[in-house]
Amino acid sequence: MLASGDCSTPDLVVVDAVARKFAGRWALRGASIRVQAGEVVAIRGANGSGKSTLLRIVASALRPTRGVCTVCGHDVVRNARRVRSLVGLLGHAPGLYHDLTVLENLHFAARMSGIGNGDRAVTDAIEAVGLTGAAHIRARALSSGMQRRVALARIMMRSPKLLLLDEPYNSLDADGVVVVNALVRTTREAGGATLLVTPELDRAGAVADRIATMDGGRVRSVEAGPKLHTTVSGVAARTQLEVAG
Repeated sequence: MLASGDCSTPDLVVVDAVARKFAGRWALRGASIRVQAGEVVAIRGANGSGKSTLLRIVASALRPTRGVCTVCGHDVVRNARRVRSLVGLLGHAPGLYHDLTVLENLHFAARMSGIGNGDRAVTDAIEAVGLTGAAHIRARALSSGMQRRVALARIMMRSPKLLLLDEPYNSLDADGVVVVNALVRTTREAGGATLLVTPELDRAGAVADRIATMDGGRVRSVEAGPKLHTTVSGVAARTQLEVAG
């Protein structure tokens, strides 16, 4: 069961003609997409195509200039606090306190998020990302890959309804890739969904139901991911995505 609650709407994510302008330049130009519960959508595109901007808007970390975006029916502008309680965003930077140890970083995150049974949640998350032996090392002494694992552990503790992962495989070894994909699968099994920005489709292919391609601030196409092509007897649920015309 997801700690952040259930979603009663059929479309967990709705992005409808969303645009975003930065200092006279349009980063998004009417992007649209819908994602249902249980779906994993990988997003690819060239630098500057609007991928990270789209994730930040869905996470309610950035306001759209135009258009509508909802998570579980909650508008990302009008109901920003509720949306933030439902999503787990992994950005390019791990967002750790460098003078705190792995354990201290996660205990602080657990307290700030109001996670019940925080000690157990922290212990389980550290074990899940394979950092038990590094629990008492300060964040500044960790490799970039290990810092990424701590950021993943922080997300795991919250059990979000929606994962928003921006190039999550960066700096990770093969074991780290397994950690990311295990988190995605756990979220799917609990009825959640994932939007995952990555150029590494060989790694995301194990979990992606659909692959969306962005260009010029729009979602240009959506196609079946490798996971659907290899699913036996059509067991996978049909992903329903709407792409801007």
